[in-house]
Amino acid sequence: MITPEDGICLLVDKPLEWTSFDVINKLRYLLKTKKIGHAGTLDPLATGLLIVCTGKMTKKIDEFQGLEKEYTGHLVLGQTTASYDLETEPTTATDISQVTKERLIDGAKSFVGNIQQVPPIHSSIKVNGKRAYSLARKGQTPELKSREVEIKEFEITEFSKPLVGFRVICSKGTYIRSLVNDLGKTLGTGAYLSQLCRTRIGQYHLREAMTIDEIKTKFSPSQTDAEQKS
Repeated sequence: MITPEDGICLLVDKPLEWTSFDVINKLRYLLKTKKIGHAGTLDPLATGLLIVCTGKMTKKIDEFQGLEKEYTGHLVLGQTTASYDLETEPTTATDISQVTKERLIDGAKSFVGNIQQVPPIHSSIKVNGKRAYSLARKGQTPELKSREVEIKEFEITEFSKPLVGFRVICSKGTYIRSLVNDLGKTLGTGAYLSQLCRTRIGQYHLREAMTIDEIKTKFSPSQTDAEQKS
């Protein structure tokens, strides 16, 4: 029987407000293994698919990270935030009456292909050895370099101003928050990310993933339901 210590890969449905590190900490305890990692960070305010590998299977993490990603979510037109999502407070609303569905769709299409993208300053990228978000929270503005990413699809799925639903298929390293912020700039109204879910990594789908409680039941049936993340 293959054990977590030998090496397994789990498809995990990351809960809202948990960091990816929270998930790893919890599963390290539940699976009773020291060698464990994930294939692609999800922000605390994002939910969805997180691939977690243990033991010898951690060697596959780079392979998983290189796979294309699919997301669904919502953005809000007419406002911006410093973090490009709801981690920070939105600015005062601006006029969005001139934004039509057709203009929104055209704006989204303009990002399809290989583009240069600057990550949010509220991100985990290191600048001179420190996390960018740590510097940003101290009022500093770390300088982040643009990087090339590929947007394979950027579909508008819902239009109910100021709320807009969307679906994105993209390469690794893409920040959906930055994509939303850049779309807001293109429209001249501003926009921020209000909800995000990763639904697919390569051929692996969220519908196949287990919740933390389901993993707890599968690998630690003696744990009580009242136990919270450690």
